[in-house]
Amino acid sequence: MRDATAPLVKAAGLDPRNAEILVINDPSINAFVAGGQIVWVHSGLIASADNINQIQGVVAHELGHIEGGHVIRSAEGIKEATGIQLVSLLLGAAALAAGGGEAGMGIMAAGQQAAMGKFLAFSRAQESSADAAGARYLHNAGISGKGSLEFFKKLQNLEYRLYVPQDTYVRTHPLSGDRVAVLSNLYEHDPAWSKPTDPALEARFQRVKAKLVGFVSDPPRTLQSYPTSDQSIPAHYARAYAYHKSAYTEQALAEIDALLKADPHDPYFLELQGQVLLESGKPAAAIPPLREAVDKTGGQPLIATLLGHALVATDDPKYLDEAERVLRNAVSRDRENPFAWYALGNVYQRKGDTARAALATAERYSMEGQAALALRNAEVAMGGIDQKSPDYLRAQDIAMVSRASMERTKKK
Repeated sequence: MRDATAPLVKAAGLDPRNAEILVINDPSINAFVAGGQIVWVHSGLIASADNINQIQGVVAHELGHIEGGHVIRSAEGIKEATGIQLVSLLLGAAALAAGGGEAGMGIMAAGQQAAMGKFLAFSRAQESSADAAGARYLHNAGISGKGSLEFFKKLQNLEYRLYVPQDTYVRTHPLSGDRVAVLSNLYEHDPAWSKPTDPALEARFQRVKAKLVGFVSDPPRTLQSYPTSDQSIPAHYARAYAYHKSAYTEQALAEIDALLKADPHDPYFLELQGQVLLESGKPAAAIPPLREAVDKTGGQPLIATLLGHALVATDDPKYLDEAERVLRNAVSRDRENPFAWYALGNVYQRKGDTARAALATAERYSMEGQAALALRNAEVAMGGIDQKSPDYLRAQDIAMVSRASMERTKKK
């Protein structure tokens, strides 16, 4: 996602180091911004996209909302609509007071309708503005707008199938057909219209999509989308997850063998092999492929956490030092992973370091919003860690933040 959208982020005048494209597990076809420089993409949107160019078109549109400050400016639309509604309420109340019951109620109802119409018109104007901005970013980045049009046509077909009202007045977004008509004129005359997507980027996207579908979809649906007749890399990838989720370990490993035959040292194929072996009760067998995966990804934190889990799950003390090292590196690069802290706490507990086990547990509870438990464990950690150490200062910070959180909750 980062590589596919970096040119668009730059075209929008944003710093790629500050802008993020994050995926959330939601089957609906949607993407949105909610403040800051983050575009949230639903997993359902990725699963429904045919190619990475369609995703680029959607992200370009959402970046238009960020550049336009639309989340902040929504307050302007709400304020105007509220003003209309308040005036209608006052006029309606005056009519009621004068004895005109039906007239008063009619004024109030009309006012509410006018206020809603005003806000919806404001929202549609923002969407059209974001469409135009997205087209500009695609042009400046030298990326074809074909995917953008293809995706709007997908939405248009979906609207027809779901009988979505085609009355512009009652919609927050312009009609998909109208958007296609406006954008077609822009995109088809753009120099990048016939420019193909980088094949390597497209191949990576198809793998990501297959992995995501395998991970979050029901296995029967995954197998329907990627039948056994399909012997492509993405299909093997998706089916491996589907079989694993269905507890068909041998079939899952057979699909992974096909992947590793194509590329024996691909770190993500090795990660998958390690995950299936670990979650099938074979942690020792999972260690070699996970070690290689961690090495080849430069210590990618999520894969490193999986390796740390496998090392701990063997129940063999000889792996504890390695597990501690791997997990400490993982949390130093990604502190927002509760399971990594849980696994690290488990390592410390087995090594008899109760204070640092409590600190890791405090980190986890703090992240999960359980202030009382975070405070309790932070205090245990401070009781057993050298006051001059960074770990003591971290425990002190967690205790302070947790107390403040508990005070705020108490006041509420």
